[in-house]
Amino acid sequence: MASDTLTSSARTDAEISGLDALEIAGRDKEVTRGARFWAATWPKLAALAIAIAAWQLVVWSGWKPPYSLPGPLEVSRELIAQAQGPQLWDGLLTTLRRAAVGYVFSVAVGLLLGLAVARSTVLRAAIGSMITALQTMPSIAWFPLAILLFELSEKAIFFVVVLGAAPSIANGVISGVDYVPPLLLRAGRNLGARGLNLYRYVIAPAALPAIVAGLKQGWAFSWRSLMAGELLVVGISQTSLGAQLTYSRELSDAPWLLSTMIVILVLGLVVDAAFGAADKAIRRRWGVLDQAGN
Repeated sequence: MASDTLTSSARTDAEISGLDALEIAGRDKEVTRGARFWAATWPKLAALAIAIAAWQLVVWSGWKPPYSLPGPLEVSRELIAQAQGPQLWDGLLTTLRRAAVGYVFSVAVGLLLGLAVARSTVLRAAIGSMITALQTMPSIAWFPLAILLFELSEKAIFFVVVLGAAPSIANGVISGVDYVPPLLLRAGRNLGARGLNLYRYVIAPAALPAIVAGLKQGWAFSWRSLMAGELLVVGISQTSLGAQLTYSRELSDAPWLLSTMIVILVLGLVVDAAFGAADKAIRRRWGVLDQAGN
């Protein structure tokens, strides 16, 4: 009997020692913040270098004349020149203001609509499929109606941006609420969560990953709708990035056009990085991402 007790105790000590060894090994694998930053950055830098090299090779191939397809060096000079003047920054501020106003309004509409449809079976049966149909409809198709309703104005752009983004956000909310485990709902009700408290403390946290995915997709739709609107609605007195694309095309100024496209691309990358950071924070909080992971 005593030998069995000693054997069990020795086995337990060995298991604890093994767990400690695994924990120590995990700590040894932890890297510094700078190393994690470099690990996440160098693939992007490598992809950028490859893209620039391919661009330069296409220019050297003579596929298009230099005035139609300038090289990276000429475009970078134009971008620096534009950055030193007020036109680029005025257009950037105008575009960002339109994007922020349209997206914030789209988030409010999408969240309210998604929660209403997810909660009401009648609304789901009535307009659930309509929301998906609106999401799949190209934003450019709304502009003839927007121009008829609001003429060439800020309201026309705002109208199309909201119609492009709100359905995606609403679908993200609906999907997130639908996939909340029923066990969580029963546990929340047993603990006294009812009505708004159930949504605040149970449903919203559980549906948050899908909601964030919907917000990210909604931003992509709103950004595309905004760029399309600024390309078409150029009669407004204020300059914008989309209007500068149109002006550079009409003037056959390829360096200006490409430099403006680079600014639009960089803005998209910055916003994507922000959503990526939010997604990582949520996954880390949920325990599906290692604390020492990238």
